[in-house]
Amino acid sequence: MKRLVVEVRPGDYAIARLAADAPVPADVFEAPGLVSVTRTPDELSIVCPTTSVPAGADVVEGWRLLTVRDPLEFTLTGIMAALSGELAAAGVGLFALSTHDTDHLLVRASDLGRAVRALTESGHEVATP
Repeated sequence: MKRLVVEVRPGDYAIARLAADAPVPADVFEAPGLVSVTRTPDELSIVCPTTSVPAGADVVEGWRLLTVRDPLEFTLTGIMAALSGELAAAGVGLFALSTHDTDHLLVRASDLGRAVRALTESGHEVATP
């Protein structure tokens, strides 16, 4: 696995769940930072800064965001497997998602120090704000 640069992004994040037929609340896009909206037949799932949590959602707060720096080519394989494996070996749970350009990991704020150590000890560079 090639050495990656992983950035710890500022701010606290939440993972929210709404009913599958709920409209996407426009105000989740107002705060700066990552927002991810995923609709399945069973739910509307929103990852957003804690300051933008939609009203009425089932919410799990207390997450920190780690983002792989630089766009990743679609031909690259094993990025998420390597990072999640390294975190799992350190006992750090995660919530993973990918965008067109890169991969993102959310870890519990209480696990951030262990996550940074695990990634650093695995040979990755971790940039903190």
